Amino acid sequence: MKTFAARVSEWQRVHGRHDLPWQQDRDPYRIWLSEIMLQQTQVATVLPYYARFVAAFPTVASLAAAPLDHVLAVWSGLGYYRRAHHLHAAANAVVRDQGGVFPRDAATLAALPGIGRSTAAAIAVFASDERGAILDGNVKRVLARHRGVDGWPGEPRVQAALWQIADALVPANASDIRAYTQGLMDIGATICTRTRQQCAVCPIREDCEARLTAESPSCRRRGRARCFHSAR
Repeated sequence: MKTFAARVSEWQRVHGRHDLPWQQDRDPYRIWLSEIMLQQTQVATVLPYYARFVAAFPTVASLAAAPLDHVLAVWSGLGYYRRAHHLHAAANAVVRDQGGVFPRDAATLAALPGIGRSTAAAIAVFASDERGAILDGNVKRVLARHRGVDGWPGEPRVQAALWQIADALVPANASDIRAYTQGLMDIGATICTRTRQQCAVCPIREDCEARLTAESPSCRRRGRARCFHSAR
């Protein structure tokens, strides 16, 4: 059996999402915008807001120079307005501390307002092929199910276990890191969803602990949904 990373990467290159607007170049500014907008928000909802935001603020300097009220007005309707506050604060920090050049490495990115460990790693992966693990909501679900990690993902003990798994699974070859990272996101968003999991077409189904448990005879007697542990 191929490695977890190889299966995810190969699947993404054929079946994953490739036509999202922030995938069309490697501008860390635009990747950052998309990553912040996608927090707790589905892609279909983000698309028109992303286009409007980029049109209004095509560069980090233009975002930093804009009054906060204008930024919030352009953001209006997307929800979780704290994200817009963080965007404006981070843009100002980039202009002030980075000479207006948006950083590409995870360490510098993680120091900006509103950018946590996972978001910083994702931006660095897509902008510069920097190897790093991500652990957003969808990826937590994928890894928890695949490795049989039970418990609420927000619990420190569970989160620590998932980070350990995520770090261990990062492909050694940097040329695979973008496909792998995007693949994890795509699997979580389109296949390994909260409900109606499509295990039959999942590239990592062979050794998925949740699937194996759910398809056991004892689980079938109790009901598959109850046995699909770590399904949050």
